[in-house]
Amino acid sequence: MGYCGWLLLPCLLWSSLIVGSHQLQSSQTQVLLQLRKHLEFPNQLEIWNDHRIDFCYISSSAQANVSCQDNFVTELRIIGDKPSKIDNFVGLVIPNQTLSENFSMDSFVVTLARLTNLRVLSLVSLGIWGPLPDKIHRLSSLEYLDLSSNYLFGSVPPKISKMVKLQTLTLDDNFFNDTVPNWFDSLSNLKILRLKNNQLKGRFPSSVQRITTLTDLVLSSNEISGKLPNLDALSNLHLLDVSGNNLDSKLPSIPKGLVTVFLSNNSFSGEIPHQYSQLSQLQRLDMSFNELSGTPPASIFALPNITYLNLASNMLSGSLPNQLSCGSKLQFVDISNNSFTGGLPHCLRTESDDRVVKFGGNCLSIGLRHQRAASSCMAMPVKQKKSGGKDVGIVVGVAAGILFVLVLLALGFLLVCRRYCPRGMSEQHLLHKVVQENSAAGLSSEILTGAKFISQAEKLVTQDLPACRSFTLEELKEATKNFDNSAILGEGSYGKLYKGRLENGTQVAIRCLPSSKKYSFRNLKLRLDLLAKLRHPHLVCLLGHCIDNGGQDYRVNKVFLIFEYISNGNFQTYLYENSSGKVLDWSERLTVLIGVAKAVHFLHTGVIPGFFNNRLKTNNILLSDHGIAKLSDYGLSIISEEIANCGERGDGLESRQMTRVEDDVYSFGFILLESLVGPSVSGRKDKLLLNALASCNSPDSHRKLINPIVLATCSQESLSIVLSITNKCICSESWSRPSFEDILWNLQYAAQIQATADGSKI
Repeated sequence: MGYCGWLLLPCLLWSSLIVGSHQLQSSQTQVLLQLRKHLEFPNQLEIWNDHRIDFCYISSSAQANVSCQDNFVTELRIIGDKPSKIDNFVGLVIPNQTLSENFSMDSFVVTLARLTNLRVLSLVSLGIWGPLPDKIHRLSSLEYLDLSSNYLFGSVPPKISKMVKLQTLTLDDNFFNDTVPNWFDSLSNLKILRLKNNQLKGRFPSSVQRITTLTDLVLSSNEISGKLPNLDALSNLHLLDVSGNNLDSKLPSIPKGLVTVFLSNNSFSGEIPHQYSQLSQLQRLDMSFNELSGTPPASIFALPNITYLNLASNMLSGSLPNQLSCGSKLQFVDISNNSFTGGLPHCLRTESDDRVVKFGGNCLSIGLRHQRAASSCMAMPVKQKKSGGKDVGIVVGVAAGILFVLVLLALGFLLVCRRYCPRGMSEQHLLHKVVQENSAAGLSSEILTGAKFISQAEKLVTQDLPACRSFTLEELKEATKNFDNSAILGEGSYGKLYKGRLENGTQVAIRCLPSSKKYSFRNLKLRLDLLAKLRHPHLVCLLGHCIDNGGQDYRVNKVFLIFEYISNGNFQTYLYENSSGKVLDWSERLTVLIGVAKAVHFLHTGVIPGFFNNRLKTNNILLSDHGIAKLSDYGLSIISEEIANCGERGDGLESRQMTRVEDDVYSFGFILLESLVGPSVSGRKDKLLLNALASCNSPDSHRKLINPIVLATCSQESLSIVLSITNKCICSESWSRPSFEDILWNLQYAAQIQATADGSKI
């Protein structure tokens, strides 16, 4: 029996190792590799170079650590070597300090959010830059968040308040420059709050008073002003650091359990409260560089655990008692640059290697240098400026008179301009009014004519595309044989589309927009110039335009847009088996969808203000001879007539929804839907289809709904990712729909998963 027991023991140990080990899910591995790419392959992650690595068992280091539980990443810590601070950061890339201009904080956070079980996240000194997006709250399991020593700016995202499991929030040494948040009490489990060395403004957040779990509160080196409230309710508080701000109240009562208190470099006034001499746990107290007055309580020097006491550079006065008692642990005392008189207490004069005492800049009578004359420490009466109110009144009166005269002159100038320059004024007014209807942001003539508002990155990608130019009506008539019916490619709400051939042999597609009385010639020309600047590899290239004004300077009869001709058909014709050409498999469909998502993301963000309402449909996505997806009919809402009636004769649920919610994300959701189920299925029984899609989460339901070509060529994980983002896109509540940044990330992630699955089959 004993011999068998010895044989069984190794077997039991081996089986326990097998049960206890967990192979990290492939999707989690993909996320970690994507994060390494986002961070531009830092040296600290050099070992993260293969998707076959089991990250859960990589040896930890001081610079990088991954911990896992049940096949999921639960802890991620990375410490980089980017310089952590400069004097001023204005949101622009700094070589060798920040990540490059290709870095997107939004995409980075979207990727992080895929680590759904993450409880600890620490990303320090990595050169991360940009505003911290609200999407950070998607890390709902997070208990520890440290993003210190980076280049984050803007506001602290309000949605962090929804991360109710958070116990530590550290955003030290960044460039947050908005108002200090006042929602911290929503974080009911918060223990450590650190926001030091930023540029936060506004009043001290009163919500802090209600976080009874708080142990560390560090808000130093900001621009916080006003009153420091009573913090007595924070019975667990051990560290309080509000130094280096603009606080200007009297010192409040503070919790008795405090160990470290830093209040220096503010404008605190009044006397030091007697309650401070009862802080029996206190070890370090710094109140230097304020405006404190009176004589400090003698017992503050005798606190049982005090080691560091700094009262320098205030307006403290009076005499310290000669019999002053000093605590046995007191190692450093600084009372310099005040107005103390009399002698230096015996316990502060005792020469000892264990205690440093600084007392220069006072009026102490101890026969030592660096003391001021006793007369300079006499209490000086504050002068009352009786005439101050009168002087201010005179100044205000003069300023008001000057302002009144300037207002009269401005009104007179406007009346003259309105009387003698009606056309110019009406043009600017019309431009401003119409643009506000088309975009949430104002579209001024400077923006309409300023190429610098186009994304510089996209300019580099599209340098080889032909420049847009003006065409004459005669050129277009010659290209289309006088707009012969045989040249018509199609007709929709944006007018007829003709195929033509230019004099140099180039084939083109010419869109003839209906006549518009909405814009004058000059206004329309500005809009066309802006449209001409849209250049992207996945947009059908606009080669030029022609305005038919009938020979009159301020009249517009028709507008023609000349595009490159794409001869390989539209995306819709490649989605179903009855197509006369090739049917796209799942990987090819993903490639098309990613290209279109990139184009729409550019339209939304590559120019200020963005182009929305882009009529996204599968038959507006054209495929080049090389299979590259190109979006057509984009941006036309800026020059078209009323776009509310945007459905082209029976687009079903999509067109009805678009008349109510003009949302490119919603439209793109139906493109995704057609890619999954095919055009014929997506056009039937709208509501039933959407309900079926929402519950399509098993292989059996996939077989009933998903196109057979898709099912035969996709991996289940890749398909599930696209199903999930599709449901989010076509959600009836517009506020809950994802951004195109999210959509693009999910599609690229699905493509990576599919590529990995396809590679394993070879």
